[in-house]
Order: sequence, then structure tokens, then C-alpha cells
Amino acid sequence: MAQTSKAAARRGKPSYIMSIIGVTLVLFLLGIVGWLLINGTKLGDYFRSNIEMRAYLYNNMTTQDSLALMQELSSKPYMKSYEYVNKEEGKKIYESRENENVDSIIGYNPLPDAIFFHVKQNYVEVDSMERIRQDLKQNKSIETVAYPKDTVENLNKNLKRLSIALLVIAIVIAISVIFLIDNTIRLAMFSNRFLIKTMQMVGATRWFIAKPLNVRAIINGAISALIAIILVYLLISAAQNYWPDLAALHDTRMLILLFFLLLLLGISITLFSTYRSVLKYLRMKLDELY
Repeated sequence: MAQTSKAAARRGKPSYIMSIIGVTLVLFLLGIVGWLLINGTKLGDYFRSNIEMRAYLYNNMTTQDSLALMQELSSKPYMKSYEYVNKEEGKKIYESRENENVDSIIGYNPLPDAIFFHVKQNYVEVDSMERIRQDLKQNKSIETVAYPKDTVENLNKNLKRLSIALLVIAIVIAISVIFLIDNTIRLAMFSNRFLIKTMQMVGATRWFIAKPLNVRAIINGAISALIAIILVYLLISAAQNYWPDLAALHDTRMLILLFFLLLLLGISITLFSTYRSVLKYLRMKLDELY
């Protein structure tokens, strides 16, 4: 009987290796999708943070009016950052963008003093920015307020489509990962069915039988998750080296959360599938194992 148990254990080892490889691959795939989902969110935040509004001021403003206006703007709940741009600075910005010399065209600088500002990300919607424009126009020092309405509309529309698509893909892959891991573990446990039944027949309790297999499941799940995490991290590092702009989207806190979820998922699904398989073989009759 001891020889039978040892032989069954030896037959189980290759299955464990294959299950670790299988679980690692599906967790790696889920990690990539999770990283893309994080980047999609960060990309949306990055584009929103670069939407600029401009408040053009009347030319008859005094220094006191300017100070009062800046103080008022700083108290606005939607204000993220702002910069006072006088007409000379505005001319330099215009000439650098349009590659034209204002003085040579019309002989003087027609640009007014202005305030360039960015609003908080949750205000980067056409309706919200329109309300901001109306609010700022009530100030007697502000002549007009402009913002790229079409850009904001298209940006939010495309970001919503991208977020929905990535979320659907993530959900589908997450469900697939659960089933794939479950089937992989069940196949690994299939080779241990005689060992489980033999231990039951000699009087071992359910907990005594399940405990070493559950411990092994936790270890295997952790190993698979750690390998998957390392592979995802190496892929992210390679991608950021190849495309340096991706570094601007890097979010250490979200990556740590993603890696923790991969570890938790690898351990919990592996443990659940193993315990369920043990109970299944304990309930089966000896003849049904063949």
C-alpha cells in the first residue's frame, strides 16, 4: 500500500508542473489585460488634464483688478491650475505656434491679456465646461472664454468606447481564466485520485487527506502568480523602454494592486478547485475511479 501511495505521488508531480505552467499562462494573460485597462484609464486622465481653457481679459484692467481676479479664480471648485499670460507672452506663444510675425502683418499686438487654465478632470465634459464658461463671463474683467469644444466631445466619446471595450475584454478573460484554472487543477488532481481514495480506505479523515493537497495548492497558486507577475513586470518594463511615452502613464499604486489581485486570484482559485476535486473523489466509489 505504501508503494502504491508513493507511485501515485510520483505520477502526480508532472501534473503539478503542468498545472503551474497552465495557471501561470492564464494569469499572465489576465495581467496584460489588467495593465491595458489601467493604461486606458490613465491615458484618459492624461488627455483630460491637457485640455486648456482660456479667459481673455479687457484691456482696461488695472493691477488691482488682476489681483482680485486671480484670487477669485483660485477659489473656484473646478480650478486645477492657471497661468496669467500678458499680451506680450501671448504674442510669443501665437508666433511660435503659427510661425508668423504679428508685428510684420498688422504692425501692432492685438492680443489681450489672458488666463490659461486647466480644470479638474471630472469637469472635462462639454456641459460642465460650458457652465464654467458662463460662470467666468459674469466677471466684469473677463471679455470672453474659449475652449476646444469639438476636441472635448470627441475625446470623451472615444475614451468611453475604449473603456467599455477594455472592460468587456477584461470580464470575458477573467471568466475564462477562472474556468481554465479550474480545469487545469482538476486534471492535475485526476492523477491523485487513487492516492486520495487509498488514504480514505485506511481510515484517514477528510481534513487529513485534504490538508497536504490544499497546502500544495496554495504553494502552486502562489508560484504561478509570482511567475506571472514577474513576466508582466518584465513586459511592462520592455514596453516602457521601447515607448518612453508610456512612462508618463505609469501608476505604481495601481500596478501593486493588480499584482496583489493576480496573487490572490491564483491562490484562491487553485485552492478552491483542489478542495472541490478532493471532495469529489472522496464521494466516488472505487470502481468509478477507473
